[in-house]
Amino acid sequence: MGLKSIAVGLAIGIAAGGGAIGMGLATAKSAEGISRQPEAEGKIRTMMMLGLVFIETAIIYALLVVILIIFVL
Repeated sequence: MGLKSIAVGLAIGIAAGGGAIGMGLATAKSAEGISRQPEAEGKIRTMMMLGLVFIETAIIYALLVVILIIFVL
């Protein structure tokens, strides 16, 4: 049980950390893009939201894998 707990902690930590970094970079770059080209704000915001949804989905998949590790293995 000890090594499984360490593996689960590392897996969800890396997934959440990577997702947070990705979301931060996406938000920063979209704000920069909007400030450079205000007329394209709608398209930039739409693409940013779509990207954030995909990042969040990857984090949720990591959470599901961790739950499977906890209860199945």
